Amino acid sequence: MKRVMVVLAVVSLALFAGQAVATDAADAPDKAAISKHVDEIVLAIDGGKDAAAFAADAYTPYAFIMEQGGLLIVHPSLAGQDLKTKAMPIYEALQAATADGVWINYQWKGKEKHTYAKKTKTDLIVASGY
Repeated sequence: MKRVMVVLAVVSLALFAGQAVATDAADAPDKAAISKHVDEIVLAIDGGKDAAAFAADAYTPYAFIMEQGGLLIVHPSLAGQDLKTKAMPIYEALQAATADGVWINYQWKGKEKHTYAKKTKTDLIVASGY
């Protein structure tokens, strides 16, 4: 009887863990879609489109565009403000952006954040994440 209880406990634990992983995967944003949106914005800017012409909320999750020094050109609520002043840890994390694009992980307000960031030819940083 003890053996049956142990087996049932192990099976239940495995099923619960599998359900939790499946739920997390279902709730996770589409990383490929996020990077595609950022790549499209960078391509358009590199092709001559004015960075300020983009709407931050045209994508879900929103995209933002920042000058190398921290000034946010496009952001749903902070456009025209300095990210170094508003959120230095995020500004510092975004310095890892590359011309090829890179996923950056950082902590913000106690939560793990994941942001895809890519530089334009003029060193603007375009990013989006969750």
